[in-house]
Amino acid sequence: MNVTQRLKNFTPDKDNLLLILHDLQSQNSQQYLPPENLKAVAKYLNIPLSAVYSVVSYYSMFSLEPRGKYLIRICKSPVCSMLGSTPLIDLLKQNLGIALGQTTSDGLFTLEVSECLGKCEMAPSMLINEQHYDGLTVDRLEKILNSLRVKNSD
Repeated sequence: MNVTQRLKNFTPDKDNLLLILHDLQSQNSQQYLPPENLKAVAKYLNIPLSAVYSVVSYYSMFSLEPRGKYLIRICKSPVCSMLGSTPLIDLLKQNLGIALGQTTSDGLFTLEVSECLGKCEMAPSMLINEQHYDGLTVDRLEKILNSLRVKNSD
């Protein structure tokens, strides 16, 4: 389904802007919002393109750059940090060979941090696409990454 068809799933009301942006980004295999999508949204909602860009650049869940198949967001809230997320972030950077905000050369993983994932009682926490992982340890994190790599080596 193309962008024009997807937009028709929503009434052309500016209150639908966030829903539309989430929908378009989730349907993009590279998990981002290309400029042509933003232009189509602005036209459909009859709002300035700058307003659409403003929303996309404000919310960290949106991206203007292509991202990996697996978007890893690890929590860096005070609770998660106290319970071990900082060494896990370091492990992820080393294991994936990328810095925060980057995507692996094979396009498989993008690494980001989140201020809070709302899972403080099960910290440290991570979100990979829509899947939550809580109570993380170094061993568990390595197993998760390895299972994703094996799943994609076929």
